[in-house]
This record gives sequence, C-alpha cells and structure tokens, in this order.
Amino acid sequence: MLTTATAPRSLDEQRAEYQRRRLLAMPLAGTIAWAVIGVAGATLPPQGAVWAVWIGTGMIAYLGMFISKFTGENFLDRSRPKNTFDALFMYTVGMSLLVYAIAIPFFLADYTSLPLTVGILSGLMWLPISWVLQHWIGVAHGVARTVLILAAWYLFPDHRFVVIPAVIVALYLGAIAVLEARWRHVIRLPFESTTSSPSPAKPAARAAPLGATAD
Repeated sequence: MLTTATAPRSLDEQRAEYQRRRLLAMPLAGTIAWAVIGVAGATLPPQGAVWAVWIGTGMIAYLGMFISKFTGENFLDRSRPKNTFDALFMYTVGMSLLVYAIAIPFFLADYTSLPLTVGILSGLMWLPISWVLQHWIGVAHGVARTVLILAAWYLFPDHRFVVIPAVIVALYLGAIAVLEARWRHVIRLPFESTTSSPSPAKPAARAAPLGATAD
C-alpha cells in the first residue's frame, strides 16, 4: 500500500502551536525551587545556603518535567508532533547552564555573589520566550529580574540569600499570573472566531423591470 508523506509544518504553524501552550510548568518549578532556597538561606548556615542554591537551581528542569504532567504540557509526551521551538527552548536552557562558568569564579571570591549571578544568569532564557510568544512578559521578567536582583544585592548585603530568592519568587508569581491570562485568551480565540455571529448578507439587487435597458 502506498503511503503519502506528511508535509512538514511551516515555522509559523509551529510557532502558533507553541503559543497555545500553557507554559506554566517551568515557572512553577522555579518558584518552588527559589522559595526553598530562600527558606534555606534564612534557616541554614552559609554552607547550607550555598548548597541550596546549587541543588535547587539544578533541580528546576527535573521538577518542571514532573509538574508538566499536571499543567497539560507533559514534556515527556513522545506522541505529540515535534516542534522546532521546543529545540530552541532547550538551547536557551543550555545557554543558561553554560553561563554558570561566570558564576563559579565570583562565588570562589565571594560566596554571597552566588544568588546574584545564578539568579540573573538563569533568568536570561526569558528573553527568547518573549520573541516566540510575541508577548512582553519574557522581556519584562528578564529586565526586572536583573535590575531588582542587583539592587537587592547592594541594599541587603547581610541577607542576600533571603532577599534575592524572595525577589525572584515574587517575579515568578507575577509572570505566572500573566502567562495564565495570556493562555486563557489564546485558547478562546478559535472558539470566538467560529461562534461569532455571521455578518448580515447584503440584500439582493432588485430585478430590473421588463423592457428596461442598462445604462
């Protein structure tokens, strides 16, 4: 039996499909991880707070995979069609991991720099998300995260392992609210377009009387 090959989807089609995703799993995972890091910073000695940052941020991707099963995203679902923007997202994750090489030397010189560098560098992946989604939230989160973390690092030198995680968690909660509102708007669009009342038909032209001639 002859089979017909499926035509590859265009980038515009894949982008539209990606934009219809909820995209809450990773922000939720980041919220949980940084909340735990903040609690560790408030209750543990410096060595424990440092380990909490390394372990907590390293677990975000795995925690996101688990949470995705409950948000409808299911990162491990192999049955859904491949999407080029999934690969782009993984490249941004790899980029964030590579820049840990910047955080390590500063950490060895001053351990309190760890929440500053890791908090900012891991937030860089939000900028490409804005381009993919064609939405402002990624840029807003990335810029606000950089500015506020830097300000917190200077303003609260004795509480950096507590205040900086608190800033990140607050920004995550705001981003989650915006992403959820964006998703609910996007999934309503096809329904609204298909259920909208049709435009009234134009009245048919009256028939010309017999014997009339066109101008």
